[in-house]
Amino acid sequence: MTDTLTRLERGKIPGPETGIEIRKSVCAICDPMTQCGLDLYVRDGRIVKVEGTAENPHNAGTLCSKGAATRQYVYHADRLKTPLRRVGPRGTLEFEPTSWDDALDAVAAGLNGAKAAAGPESVVFYAGYTKWMRPFLHRLAGSFGSPNYLSESSTCYRATAMAQNLVFGVPAGPDLAGGAECLLVWSANPFYTNTTMARKLLDARERGLTIITVDPRLSPMATHSDLHLRLRPGTDGALALAMAHVIIEEGLHDSAFVQRHTVGFDEFRAYAAGFPPERAQEVTGVPAGLIREAARLYATSKPAALMPSASPVVHHTNGVQNYRAVFSLVALTGNYDVRGGNKVDFPSWLYVSAGFATREAEFTHPRPAADMAAPIGQDRYPVWGELVDEGQAMHWPHQVHSGEPYPLKAALTFGINHRMWPDPAHMVAALGKLDFVANVDLFFTDSCRYADIVLPACTSVERSEFRCYPERWAVLTDPAIAPLYESRSDSDIIYELAGRLGLDDPLLAAGYEASLDWILEPSGLTVDGLRAHPGGMPVPNPVKAPERAYETKGFATPSGKLEFVSGRLAPYGESHGYDALPVYQPPKYSREATPELAADYPLVLNTGSRLPMFQHSRTFRVGWTRALRPQPSADLSPADAARLGIAQDDPIRLSTPKSSIDVLANVTELAQPGVVHMYHAYPEADVNSLIEADYLDPISGFPGFKGLLCRVDKVVS
Repeated sequence: MTDTLTRLERGKIPGPETGIEIRKSVCAICDPMTQCGLDLYVRDGRIVKVEGTAENPHNAGTLCSKGAATRQYVYHADRLKTPLRRVGPRGTLEFEPTSWDDALDAVAAGLNGAKAAAGPESVVFYAGYTKWMRPFLHRLAGSFGSPNYLSESSTCYRATAMAQNLVFGVPAGPDLAGGAECLLVWSANPFYTNTTMARKLLDARERGLTIITVDPRLSPMATHSDLHLRLRPGTDGALALAMAHVIIEEGLHDSAFVQRHTVGFDEFRAYAAGFPPERAQEVTGVPAGLIREAARLYATSKPAALMPSASPVVHHTNGVQNYRAVFSLVALTGNYDVRGGNKVDFPSWLYVSAGFATREAEFTHPRPAADMAAPIGQDRYPVWGELVDEGQAMHWPHQVHSGEPYPLKAALTFGINHRMWPDPAHMVAALGKLDFVANVDLFFTDSCRYADIVLPACTSVERSEFRCYPERWAVLTDPAIAPLYESRSDSDIIYELAGRLGLDDPLLAAGYEASLDWILEPSGLTVDGLRAHPGGMPVPNPVKAPERAYETKGFATPSGKLEFVSGRLAPYGESHGYDALPVYQPPKYSREATPELAADYPLVLNTGSRLPMFQHSRTFRVGWTRALRPQPSADLSPADAARLGIAQDDPIRLSTPKSSIDVLANVTELAQPGVVHMYHAYPEADVNSLIEADYLDPISGFPGFKGLLCRVDKVVS
């Protein structure tokens, strides 16, 4: 071997000399708002190197720690290799390999058997991670006749969208590119969750953008901000109402917009009058002077945008009402659907707005909802049922155990993780009561133990996948490598099952690519056209969303106006206790609501706070990312650690009235004094086991992951 060839091979340089070629793909570990473009260096059918795609305008060649570890993720030894059939009791490791034909026949028989015995509504179709297969699974559920398409979105984003819908009718995102002068970041931290957005924020800050961050943690976002409002978890509503108080009392609100386009302002003003900054300081811990400064800065900057987070604020028992108060600030200042403010931009595909229309909604709903039973949770969470086109998955185990309003008998799940439920044992017991469970996943997870059939899925680099980006860019990938072992694409599994279930659905019968062409028809994009651009292409003739569309169309609310007093919540005041105003109530378990409990459990427990190297538990197995936090650890402030006599990496016991777990202490300035942060889903220390199964927001059904009471004790051996 020549020295030149040796250097080329060591450098993994593509070309005929090395046999290495670059193939384009996308990373779907963080899903759906990133999907960074991947350049995969492939030799002899195996990935030897991974880089970001430079021409992809979203990530522009960059990758986060998770994407950089793609090879470890794809080639991990724990990958499922073949379909499996359970031969022992549920919860054990007693499975044996089986063929795809036999496995799919068993799944079809299990689902159709439940349908025959108890109706199609007795079958649940659940989508966890990744999200790319959701429209296809949603259609499968509808064609089957089940209203019970559920997803991980029952704990992520949907409640945030609900809160926006209750105020505006249609959600609106921050328009940084539109010339925002001020950005109010409310508990979002893109440095951990969306690094492509973080780059854009830093660029905007260099151009003069003023940033206010509201976050209990001293997050990277907070350190890059002009003001940091470090509130106690779960007190967001009180802080927002205090800011509204300042804006209204000082005449800083957009009175013309409020008078012309809103309802309920007088009632809202009267309620906000009870939240002067001094009172809010007592509740939130944020100094009154800082509240005033932030309110004035946001209200007087024109235009100003508000950036919400997907879930931290709504992971409280008062979450929806808290975020309604926050979004009311957009209404007060007239920053809704304006350039540089919070702009409406309708999604194109999988929650992402890319400037083109599709038939996604028509595709996912092959039959009217009126032709099916009510979905899971609609009786308990009626406003969820009105605003969200899927069942509330957090109510799934409760309905299994109660059998009301109808029994649930079987489930087809993709990437289910029972540790995403509060009190995971309650969910495990519910799975154990079902007659049949099938799960599709990359790895044999702990949740697979409770399935009857387990099917191996492939990763994003082993399948064809359509994605789009807010930069008006679209891509349809081809498999960069063949699916490993006997794994298959989720879409192939769904379409194969549609045939075996005997469904009368022409699109499902036509196949994945034909369905994509049908979905994309309004956009002018086609499968063949996209395939001619392996790394992606600009969206042809992207549509620009009009500004202030409400001036001619009104608002998609019961009143047709922006609502400080919700016309959707008001009818449920007596039956469900919903307040039409964004009334602030402290978290169900808190020093304000339960002082006697706080005496024994004096710290706030905040579970699931994002870490930059993890996406739920999907990268726990990956050596590079797991090495950044190899052991389950709870974040404590230096002040709390010193008071409790705890040092870095000391064993500690984290306890709630329900249960306790032993973890290590991670002493960090990121944690606020009085608050403990613990990442979720560690099998050996499942923090969600400390939460009661019914610790839920009464409007959305979201778990109160971010606000309950706990105590910390040093474990002395």
